[in-house]
Amino acid sequence: MNSKTKYTALLILFCSLWAFAQEAVVIPDSLRENANTIVKTDKTLIQVLSVRNMLISKKKTVIVLNEQGLSSIEGDLYYDNSTKIKNVEAIIYDKSGKEIKKLKRKDFFDHSVADGFSVFSDNRALTLNYVATEYPFTIELNSETETSNTGFVTTWYPITGYAQSLMKSEYRIAYPYDLKLKYKEYNLDKFKAVKTAKGTELVFVLENVPALKYEEYAPSFTKLIPYVRFGFGKFSLEGTDGVADNWKDFGLWMNDKLLQDVQELPLETQNTIKKLVENEKSPIEKAKKIYRYVQDKTRYVSIQVGIGGWKPMKAADVDRLGYGDCKALSNYTKSLLNVVGIPSYYTVIYGGKEKENLQNDLVSIQGNHAILTVPDNGQYYFLECTSQVYPFAYQGKFTDDRYALIVKPDGGELVKTNDIPDKDNTQQSKGRYTIDPEGNFSGEIAIRSGGTQYENKYLMERKSKEDQERFYKHYFSNINNLKINKVQFENDRDKVIFLENIAVQAERYATISGERMLFPVNAFNVSRELPQRYRNRKLPFEIGRGYHDYDEVTVQLPEGFSVEGLPQNIALKTKFGEYKTDYKLEGKDKLLAIRSVTIFRGYYAKEEYEDFRKFQELIARNDNAKISLIKNK
Repeated sequence: MNSKTKYTALLILFCSLWAFAQEAVVIPDSLRENANTIVKTDKTLIQVLSVRNMLISKKKTVIVLNEQGLSSIEGDLYYDNSTKIKNVEAIIYDKSGKEIKKLKRKDFFDHSVADGFSVFSDNRALTLNYVATEYPFTIELNSETETSNTGFVTTWYPITGYAQSLMKSEYRIAYPYDLKLKYKEYNLDKFKAVKTAKGTELVFVLENVPALKYEEYAPSFTKLIPYVRFGFGKFSLEGTDGVADNWKDFGLWMNDKLLQDVQELPLETQNTIKKLVENEKSPIEKAKKIYRYVQDKTRYVSIQVGIGGWKPMKAADVDRLGYGDCKALSNYTKSLLNVVGIPSYYTVIYGGKEKENLQNDLVSIQGNHAILTVPDNGQYYFLECTSQVYPFAYQGKFTDDRYALIVKPDGGELVKTNDIPDKDNTQQSKGRYTIDPEGNFSGEIAIRSGGTQYENKYLMERKSKEDQERFYKHYFSNINNLKINKVQFENDRDKVIFLENIAVQAERYATISGERMLFPVNAFNVSRELPQRYRNRKLPFEIGRGYHDYDEVTVQLPEGFSVEGLPQNIALKTKFGEYKTDYKLEGKDKLLAIRSVTIFRGYYAKEEYEDFRKFQELIARNDNAKISLIKNK
C-alpha cells in the first residue's frame, strides 16, 4: 500500500468514527464539575507522506457551557506559502443537539497575522467568526491542512486549559520509517493515557479527565497536564532538508541553511555603525552602543516563531523598514555586530514568565522566541532584541534561567540563560515621615529596585502622570486620604537599578482616642494580598522566583506625646522565607523601623500550602502593627 492510499484509508477510518458525533451522550457529573467546556471528542490524524509532505486532519467537538468557555474553542488556523488549508468547517449545535449553523471557509475571517506590515503578508490566519447567543452550545471543528514543513509536528495536548474536562482525545501519527520519529511523553502515567505503537504508526488515547480548577500559586500548566512532543530525525523546513541527530549538527544546519543569506547590510549602514563605535575599545561597550542603536531605530512586530516561519527576514529589510519580529531583530543585531567584528550567536528559546526549557533529549525544532547571545571572556551576554527599553543583557522574567539553543558557526549548543539569585531580586527603601499632633502624615521615601524587581518598576517613568498617581495610590493604599506631592525617577540602565523618590502626605493617618494616638508604623511597604485559603487544595504550588525586600524608615513622633507601646520585634524563619522587624527608639521623639522580607523559590506539595499561607498571614499582620502614644500631662 503506497503512502497516499494508506492516508486515504486512515482518513476514511478517521471520519467513520466521527459519523455519529452528535448522538446523545451521557456526561457524568464528574466532567461537569468546575468545567466551562467539555471536550466530547478530539481527534488528530497526522500522515507524513514524505520528508516534504505532511497532512494534518483535526476533528474536535466541544460543549461550551458558558461565556468563559469561548476561549477554549481554538478557532484559529495559520497558513503561509508552505502550509495550505485544504478544508475547514464549523458546525454549531444547540443544547438539544440540533444543528443551527454550518460555517464554511468563506465564513471564517481571513487575515494577516501582522496587518499593516507588508513583509509578513504571506503569513495569514483563518479565524472562526461566531458570536454565541445562548449557552450551552456545541461546536464541531473540522480541518485538513497540508504542509511541506515536517520540522514542526503538532504536539498532543489533550487538555489545553483550566476549567476544561475531557471525554476522549485521540492522537494518531503515521510516518515513513526512514524519517526517524522521536517523541517525549510528559505526565502520561499520572493520567493513565494509553499508547499503542504498531510499525510506523503511533496512537495516544486519553479518556474521562475532570476539569482542573485554577488555584493560586499553581505551577506551570505544563507541569500538571499530560502531553507528548514529537520531532523527526530527518525533516524539511522552508524548502531545505535537515537532520536532527544531535544539537551540534542541528545547530550547524540552522547556521548554514537559515542564517547565511540574511545578514547583508547596505554600505551606508555599515559605515554608520563603524563610526558609532570608533571610540570604544571594549567589544562589550561596542555591543552596548549597537544594541541601543537597534532599540532607537526599530520596533517589534509580534509574530510567533513557527507562525511567521523559522527563517529570519533579511537584515537589509529590517534596516529599510525599521521593524521586525524576534527572529528578524535578533538577526539584524547580529548583522550589525558582524560589521565591527563582534561575534554573536542567534539563539532559540522558549519565552514566557514560566521557565520552559528546550528538551536536551528531544533534538528537534523547539522554542517560540529568538534572542541573541554575545560571548566575551568566557561569559555569555543574552540580548532581548525586541525591547526598546531593556538594559543591555537584561533578561527579566521572559527568558531567564532556562535552556536555549545557541547557533554557532560550528554547530549548536544548549546553554542555560542567566539566573538571578533570590537575594538579588531586591527592593530596598529608605524613608522618613512625620506625624503631627493632629495625626496628620507627611513623608518621603526612596526606593531602589534591582533584579527581577527592576522589571516591576522600570516602565513607570514612561507612564502618564495620571497613571503614576493611580499606581502609587494603590501601592500606598494603606494610607487613607493620600496626596502625592512629588514623584521622581532615575533609571540606571548600566547597573540595572531603578530609583523612585516619592513625597506624600495624608490627613488623619493616626487614630486619636482620648489621650491616646495609634498608627501603623509601616506606612510604605505593606503586605496586603494574602494567598487565598483553600479548604481542600488540589494542586501543588510553586514560587517561581524569590525576592528580598529591605525597608528602613525613620518616624518623627508628634510633639506632646510619649511612647506607650512599641510593636513587638519579630523574627520568622520558614522553608518558604524569612521575615524580621526591628523597632528602636532614638531619643524620645524618633523611631527607627527596619523590616526585612525574603521569599525563597521552590516547588511544594499541596499539603504545605496552608503553612505557606499562615507565614504570609503573619507577615501581613505584623506589617500592620501599631505604635501606641499617650499625650503628655
